[in-house]
Amino acid sequence: MDKIAEKTLLFDFYGELLTENQKEVYGEYIQDDLSVTEIANLRGISRQGVHDMIRRCEKILFEYEERLHLVEHFLKVKKTVRTIHQYAEEISTCEDEERFRKRISDIKELSSEILDQY
Repeated sequence: MDKIAEKTLLFDFYGELLTENQKEVYGEYIQDDLSVTEIANLRGISRQGVHDMIRRCEKILFEYEERLHLVEHFLKVKKTVRTIHQYAEEISTCEDEERFRKRISDIKELSSEILDQY
């Protein structure tokens, strides 16, 4: 996963755990795609101050993920659901009964894995 997508997911999952000021600045940077200079001008603070806050927020968000693994679990479930979807698509056009039964079995197994985790 690219760094921008990863940072966006971390912010989506853990952003509410930042202070209000951190959340606003980091949101402007990661969601609104404002530059450090634009944020500094908007808020009347130095570029270095904005840069430091962004780095601090990233460190905090990555530490939350290291402890809680919510993004990791989300991505794993998303990948599994994507596979289930592919199997269902395959089944919809399948004429081979043995392959059909195999894919049904695969779907049951994958869905059980998800259900057992939660």
